[in-house]
Amino acid sequence: MTTTGADWTASFELQGAEREAAIREAEIIIAEWGLTMPAVEPLPLHFGLGEFRRIGETEWWIVNDTENRYCGKFLFLFEGQRCPEHYHRMKDETFFVVRGSLQMDAGGTAGILRQGDVFRVRPGTPHSFMAVEGPALVLEVSLPSVSGDNVFSDKRIGNDGVI
Repeated sequence: MTTTGADWTASFELQGAEREAAIREAEIIIAEWGLTMPAVEPLPLHFGLGEFRRIGETEWWIVNDTENRYCGKFLFLFEGQRCPEHYHRMKDETFFVVRGSLQMDAGGTAGILRQGDVFRVRPGTPHSFMAVEGPALVLEVSLPSVSGDNVFSDKRIGNDGVI
């Protein structure tokens, strides 16, 4: 099945005016960079913690094809915003930094990824990343995003850390 979003992310997404404001602000920054995003509904995720500006990201899912086993999405983070530490049971993912820079922590190693850098994260590798020195836009190419494959260190996220 090919999708550009997921029903299982709904409880981790911003809603209402806060959602619209976050999407609009991200779209303004991306337009200032001279980039155009795909015509899909953005998913501003707060991971159930209610601290979107500190722990969150906005995702544009281009494709999430579970049948053919591939996924492509853009991840946008405001400066200082972090995707919380997690690993994937099955998903192998590669990140390409389109704009900005990220502090990437993966498998006990930390470093800065800058525009043009590519970084692969294999299944089972704990990782988190944060936009530094301004906002960041990252292309993620991976196996599909599926419910139950995301295991977070913070057990307040999802069902005892699993979404």
